[in-house]
Amino acid sequence: MSVTTGHFHTFIPFNQVHINDAFWNPRIQANRVGTLPAIYEYFKKTGRIDAFDLGWKAGQTQRPEPHFFWDSDVAKWVEAASFSLIQNPDPALRTLVDHVVDLICSAQQPDGYVNVYFTIVRPQEKWKDLRGNHELYTAGHLIEAAVAHHQATGSKKFLDAMCRFADLIDETFGATPPKIPGYCGHEEVELALVKLYHATANERYLKLAQYFVDQRGKTPLYFDTEKASGRQTPNGVLEDYRYMQAHKPLREQAEVVGHAVRAVYIYIAMADLAADTHDSLLLAACRRLWNDVTLRKMYVTGGLGSSRNNEGFTESYDLPNLNA
Repeated sequence: MSVTTGHFHTFIPFNQVHINDAFWNPRIQANRVGTLPAIYEYFKKTGRIDAFDLGWKAGQTQRPEPHFFWDSDVAKWVEAASFSLIQNPDPALRTLVDHVVDLICSAQQPDGYVNVYFTIVRPQEKWKDLRGNHELYTAGHLIEAAVAHHQATGSKKFLDAMCRFADLIDETFGATPPKIPGYCGHEEVELALVKLYHATANERYLKLAQYFVDQRGKTPLYFDTEKASGRQTPNGVLEDYRYMQAHKPLREQAEVVGHAVRAVYIYIAMADLAADTHDSLLLAACRRLWNDVTLRKMYVTGGLGSSRNNEGFTESYDLPNLNA
């Protein structure tokens, strides 16, 4: 979370924020005793958690084939459970969290890479289809989970593991050959890297987040280069780069477009970077986008994304009730 100080804002770690409110406390309690255990059981039932043992084999029928963003589902649970542990220390929940963290860390490869699907199902496709494969998106959620786990428990095991993963990403991506001059079709890693920078004070992660923000939408568009190489899985929705906010450089954008979740992830990263680097041009872009979404494309409830067709935005003031 953050508070405004002048034109920029100062970050406050979530473990320094405590809620004691008649409206929210019962909901926080319901989340702790009901929702978090239920999600854990569902993830066990569907194989998401056990997938980190890397025991799945092609052709077997006993276990479902891991999905390419299962890791992010589990990471979101670890992050949410860590938030809960700050408000309400719960030994049983802490045991579950530490068990899942141990499993995730056990799946890390010697070079730092973590992604069950691209480790055991499609290892030949690692970093090949950035537009559609969600690898960096999934990495971002793992990093966020590690930061939250460290803040909640004081343990550095998960945080150190994700620092190794972030180091690998930094070694792999960048504008200077032989690095890959790309970025993820589904944004998320950018804001996660800023959080990792705040947790470690390692400017390497802040600079990597800057690279991903600066590179997005630059010509020649990376996704065009990737498509020409034949590495992308065909997907008509992804042909419109407005869907993933990659149609032009982020500093030049003034209209909120595309998939709502992707958009807000990158806008958060832009705001964070503007605050940390005092980048006035990035801040100006944030303000233009903020005005567009809050004045023309947001429900009175704060809801975003008025169309189920793209899970996102359409034209201004298109805010239907029934099919949002």
